[in-house]
Amino acid sequence: MEADFVIVGAGSAGCAVAYRLAEAGQSVLVIEHGGTDAGPFIQMPAALSYPMNMKRYDWGYQSEPEPHLGGRRLVCPRGKVVGGSSSINGMVYVRGHAMDFDHWAEAGADGWAYADVLPYFKRMETWDDGGHGGDPHWRGSDGPLHVMRGPRANPLFHAFVEAGQQAGYEVTDDYNGQKQEGFGPFEQTVYKGRRWSAANAYLKPALKRPNCDLIRGLVERVEMADGRATGVVLADGRIVRARREVILAASSINSPKILMLSGIGPAAHLAEHGIDVVADRPGVGANLQDHLEMYIQMASKQPITLYKHWNIVSKAMIGAQWLFTGTGLGASNQFESCAFIRSQAGVPYPDIQYHFLPIAVRYDGKAAAEGHGFQAHVGPMRSPSRGAVTLRSNDPKDDPVIRFNYMSTDQDWEDFRRCIRLTREIFAQQAFEPYVKHEIQPGAAAQSDDELDAVIREHAESAYHPCGTCRMGRADDKTAVVDPQGRVIGVDGLRVVDSSVFPRITNGNLNAPSIMTGEKMSDHILGRDPLARSNDAPWIHPEWESTQR
Repeated sequence: MEADFVIVGAGSAGCAVAYRLAEAGQSVLVIEHGGTDAGPFIQMPAALSYPMNMKRYDWGYQSEPEPHLGGRRLVCPRGKVVGGSSSINGMVYVRGHAMDFDHWAEAGADGWAYADVLPYFKRMETWDDGGHGGDPHWRGSDGPLHVMRGPRANPLFHAFVEAGQQAGYEVTDDYNGQKQEGFGPFEQTVYKGRRWSAANAYLKPALKRPNCDLIRGLVERVEMADGRATGVVLADGRIVRARREVILAASSINSPKILMLSGIGPAAHLAEHGIDVVADRPGVGANLQDHLEMYIQMASKQPITLYKHWNIVSKAMIGAQWLFTGTGLGASNQFESCAFIRSQAGVPYPDIQYHFLPIAVRYDGKAAAEGHGFQAHVGPMRSPSRGAVTLRSNDPKDDPVIRFNYMSTDQDWEDFRRCIRLTREIFAQQAFEPYVKHEIQPGAAAQSDDELDAVIREHAESAYHPCGTCRMGRADDKTAVVDPQGRVIGVDGLRVVDSSVFPRITNGNLNAPSIMTGEKMSDHILGRDPLARSNDAPWIHPEWESTQR
């Protein structure tokens, strides 16, 4: 029960760190509370709605009643399983926009500008364009994480991109390359028909080495001695000792919780719960961010959507084909076209993301009563609202208090209404004329600002991208929790390496930047020089100041 490095959490970042440290010959112990990721519910890409709704694989967190969303509690799934949230997510692969990372550097995360992180995105990837174009110069070819594109066989995937073009937007053949802005093919972390989670990509190869091991257990707190982390205490009383460092990669919900239970956090809040203060860091648990989205659903004139498979017989056949051959509809997450657009002139880079899906269905697996339909998931990417994760009590078994504080500014409402109206305009293009019957959600009756606000209040859902609760910044920044090398400020031998450290949420889904963060942090942990900076310049719309598209 001792190693050079003890990693708490076998999720996206933790698995990447374990792999790189083990590869470098360090002894590594990874601690994960959840169980095995074996079985079709997790490994079959098309079954993605199952694991995130199963108590066996999910921590089952919920927000407190959200005051600006009519007091609704929103679910906040986090993976309680080997692979963490990469084992229960939608497998969508988005690096984020170059300007997101430049903003991180400006906010005090020195060495995390786009030029610094692009080499790590390349190092982690093995990219397969599937014959759909894209620019290999911007992509990786021999990393542990396999990234591919779906077959896009359904004509609706092409109608979505064509409609974007007809509405005057850019087209991009690789939003993860030089040009994020535009409509084009979506990418997924799938390999040979299986979910390519951080567990499959990183942890399982690492565990084949004699110097890396995985242990089951719930970490209650970090053990401290004279201002230094010396190990962690598990719920069953076991102590796991770290000869060199304790590395937290327990998610943007659980990493701040563990820090606070260990005496690292806002002093007054810790005192309220009778916890002795080791380091007064007011930023622990603060700066919580997420993406909120809505499904704009259309009924289909033609019976070509995935609804035809929404029955027990068809699902069984798809499952059997996948089980025996690893192919067919089961081998894709069905998110195969997407878009990143700017909401208005004067916005320098995309602030709206679209996931297009050829069925009208919710994440909880409930199909629209209308039958055949399709939908675009849409939401603003850079909400100014901020929430917090705080302690419910000093009992480690109690869930933390999660308050996202969604939609707390006027800008949130303006941005969200604009998302809905721009989406309706796309579905009204000629390319969708053969397919659109009528609007299911929000429904054509909702037109005014007040009517749209009521719909948003009732139907907006989390995109499951919480981050930011242990923000990276300069050591003299009172609100920062870790320095740009992930070291917890004011404590020795302790780092945080997951999406908690993001100063601001990135543009798109968070699995890719979370893994990249683990990759880059592993070099800092090993004391290596970072990879050489890239000189590649991203595409920015030449007329962004004066035009929206």
